[in-house]
Amino acid sequence: QVQLVESGGGLVQAGGSLRLSCAASGSISSINAMGWYRQAPGKQRELVAGITRSGSTNYADSVKGRFTISRDNAKNTVYLQMSSLKSEDTAVYYCNAEVVGLGLVPIAMDYWGKGTLVTVSS
Repeated sequence: QVQLVESGGGLVQAGGSLRLSCAASGSISSINAMGWYRQAPGKQRELVAGITRSGSTNYADSVKGRFTISRDNAKNTVYLQMSSLKSEDTAVYYCNAEVVGLGLVPIAMDYWGKGTLVTVSS
């Protein structure tokens, strides 16, 4: 079993900053790609940022230049530094990871955290 636990969400004023963290634990051999998604009320879940094991990153156009994704492979943790926050960034933010488990046959599976709420007040 693998668990992803997000932290760092909360209420912030527009223009402010927040840092989200997501720690993976459990039967983990290695973690391939990790990412952050978000879902605003009445909208579909969307990719915010992704990062490969080697550190290559990609971002949604709406957050480029404002958000930075990073990871610590030794801690199985991914971060999302969010700056210049806007009201439209308000959403539940979910962590995602492709985890290779501990088993006789290494299989990569997708896991999700339960989400952390970010509310940006204008």
